[in-house]
Amino acid sequence: MKYTALERNWVMYDVGNSALVLLNTSVVPIYFDAINTAANSAELVTAWANAQTIASLVVALLMPVLGSLADFAGNKIKFFLGFFLTGLVLCFAQALPMAAMPFLVIYVLCTIGLNSSMTFYDAMLPDVTTDERMDAVSSSGYAWGYVGSCVPFIVCIALIMGGPAVLGLDMLLCTRLSFVITGVWWLLFTIPLVRTYRQRYAKELAPGETFASEVKRTITGLFATMRRIAGDRALLIFMIAFFFYIDGVHTVISMATTYGTALGIDSTQLILALLVTQFVAFPSAIIYGRLAKTQGTLKMIIIAVAAYVAIVLFAAFFLKSAVEFWILAILVGMFQGGIQALSRSYFGKLIPKERANEYYGFFDIFGRYASVMGTLLVSVVTSLTGDPSLGVLSIGILLVVGFVMLMRLVRIKGVA
Repeated sequence: MKYTALERNWVMYDVGNSALVLLNTSVVPIYFDAINTAANSAELVTAWANAQTIASLVVALLMPVLGSLADFAGNKIKFFLGFFLTGLVLCFAQALPMAAMPFLVIYVLCTIGLNSSMTFYDAMLPDVTTDERMDAVSSSGYAWGYVGSCVPFIVCIALIMGGPAVLGLDMLLCTRLSFVITGVWWLLFTIPLVRTYRQRYAKELAPGETFASEVKRTITGLFATMRRIAGDRALLIFMIAFFFYIDGVHTVISMATTYGTALGIDSTQLILALLVTQFVAFPSAIIYGRLAKTQGTLKMIIIAVAAYVAIVLFAAFFLKSAVEFWILAILVGMFQGGIQALSRSYFGKLIPKERANEYYGFFDIFGRYASVMGTLLVSVVTSLTGDPSLGVLSIGILLVVGFVMLMRLVRIKGVA
């Protein structure tokens, strides 16, 4: 598939931000464990789950109002830039030496900036391509994000593992330098999108409207949007299904390394296995985008949800050693990008384009509150039982509910 310049630049942002996402899900939990030496395995999982919960909750609360404001002409890029630059500065700030709790606070704020920028980025999709090309472009974003993020990640891992012996640097210093490398990569792959993006679909300001009246109109419009969503049965069922199944996806991604650490798996094995995930995810996301064109987008989402149920069961009952973690990483890579990309594009086809950011704000509410529920569920179950495996198993309940709701949607929309 040949991309337009704008489609290509949009995809490049996935390449940039995915480097930080990969670092956050692999190196950062291990680094946090290293500077938080007083915690046991259950406390480590609980602290990390709570951090993810807080970050997701803040984004979920912000996005509906800000997303609706961003739908006015010229606003989307402004909000995108604001959160991107916030996340970028705090990414660099994590390179400063500090204790565990200050680091966790900065990590949470950086994650808020990163995830918020991605909400506005997702809402740019209807502006940069057509409905017919949306599945393929969205899948390409995730695919190239996976493989592109491996470049700075490999450099960071080489520095962390080889720095002490080759350069005589402390391993913690090498880890902190990885935040600088990742931040520079994120910046470089964001510039093309910022320079070329133009908002095609937008709500227009009424004559004489001020910012205050715009905010008031926005809040009023949110309730109207909620009524429109509630009145669209297919859209409502999909959003409920998404709320549950994406919870499993996000929680597995965000908790995998911490869970592996709690099981006593060597950090090198964890990082290398997650690197394999990226390479497996690249062709898998591309294949998913192509299969959606012939088999139906909804059908491919359902297949991925069923696969994630199996992945959670495997993690809870069979994951004990590095070998099983490698198997888990490969399985996640096969379905991770596909389900995220097709969920993003399927939603984009269901909504009015001129209100894309407003609707994607609600989309983000469902996705982020699901993340809150998932990580909180893992945290509570692990704290009560002292067994991280039971915490992971609890995710399966949410995936099953999402699967059931998708099957209801099939009866309404078919599998297209």
